[in-house]
Amino acid sequence: MMTHHLLLVEDDPGIAGSLQTALIREGYSVHWKVEGKAGVLYARDHTPHLIILDVRLPDGSGFDFCREMRTLGVRQPVIMLTVQSEELDKVIGLEMGADDYITKPFSLRELLSRIRAHLRRAYGEYALSDSDMLYAGDLVIDRQRGKVLRGDDVINVTPTELRLLTYLAQHPNQVLSRGQILDAVWGYENTPDTEQVVTVNIRRLREKVEFDPGNPMLVLTVPGIGYKLVN
Repeated sequence: MMTHHLLLVEDDPGIAGSLQTALIREGYSVHWKVEGKAGVLYARDHTPHLIILDVRLPDGSGFDFCREMRTLGVRQPVIMLTVQSEELDKVIGLEMGADDYITKPFSLRELLSRIRAHLRRAYGEYALSDSDMLYAGDLVIDRQRGKVLRGDDVINVTPTELRLLTYLAQHPNQVLSRGQILDAVWGYENTPDTEQVVTVNIRRLREKVEFDPGNPMLVLTVPGIGYKLVN
């Protein structure tokens, strides 16, 4: 069985120590960094399967470090830990490139569930099901190589964005509710809180695949229901 390698970036030694012990007990390999900059460099050089990133770090904001990771080409799933419950903080984290967030205090069971869902979808049985080559408008989705192409140009997407675009492309011209998308891409129940995850990721995806994100022609909003990909 594959041992997944996790990176934990957390400055509180009590939280980090208990998390590291629990995750190792669950069979994961865990590397802990106290500061964000060290976490960014480790993620760049060692490509962990998943990153758990605290928002409040001694050398800066986890939001900024998440954005830096994405800029450096780190594509692995990122789960952000925050003590903030305000909607704005969650949106900022997702806009910076995070795949998920969990608010302190949280249960270990909830975190483990989120970790397993992201690993399963990024590397497990959902990673390469169905056709490895899909088409969405003028885009080619190469799932085997984890790339989205427009002609010869590669569009840099995260694993979550790739799964989102893939799911939409597998259901062309079909209206999909946010609940359906949440279940297929994230494995979450549909709540007003988790619906924000879909909204922000759709916006991020449009910024990468639409010629005019403010006037999308590929991924359309269906008011009161959800979204559909026009093919």
